Amino acid sequence: MLEPFSSYIIKSFKHDGHLHRMWLENWLVPEDALHEEHRAEAMMVLINCQTKIVEADGKEWVSRIPGVSFFIPKMWFNVVALLEENGVRYYCNIASPPYVSGRVITYIDYDLDVIRQANGQVTVVDQEEYERHKLNYHYSAIVDAKVKAGLAALLERIERKAAPFRDDLVVQYYRLWKDSGTGA
Repeated sequence: MLEPFSSYIIKSFKHDGHLHRMWLENWLVPEDALHEEHRAEAMMVLINCQTKIVEADGKEWVSRIPGVSFFIPKMWFNVVALLEENGVRYYCNIASPPYVSGRVITYIDYDLDVIRQANGQVTVVDQEEYERHKLNYHYSAIVDAKVKAGLAALLERIERKAAPFRDDLVVQYYRLWKDSGTGA
């Protein structure tokens, strides 16, 4: 019998410690339901659909596209697979490795993002924002090196179509959640 899904909050911060964004309801896929590739890397896989999102300025909105998020210990990126009408689009954040305390996952967002469209096109975005924040927040050489290594590792995974870049598994996790009765 499948373990139940449990609810987590995801909080993203900036390097100076101020809150960037919060996703208030995300459902952790039970470990026994994870694909072996994901379990082998101790990935945390979470699903959200129409969850409330709170921005740093207090503005609230509700996500309209279902998402499956992947957090990998020690990796300087995280991946959100968005289930859109024309396929799965991957929005990848270059970020510190996840930190988990209770049912809260936190990370530092380092601005750089990689988008892999459903058609396979890959784009690196927000490079100017990263360079600006690197100066404003005084990123150390160590942080800068880890960010650049995280970007390289992420792009290499995308190129190889390595975990978590498998549309079939993203859809499978979403359906499992919907069918569990936990999903909307």
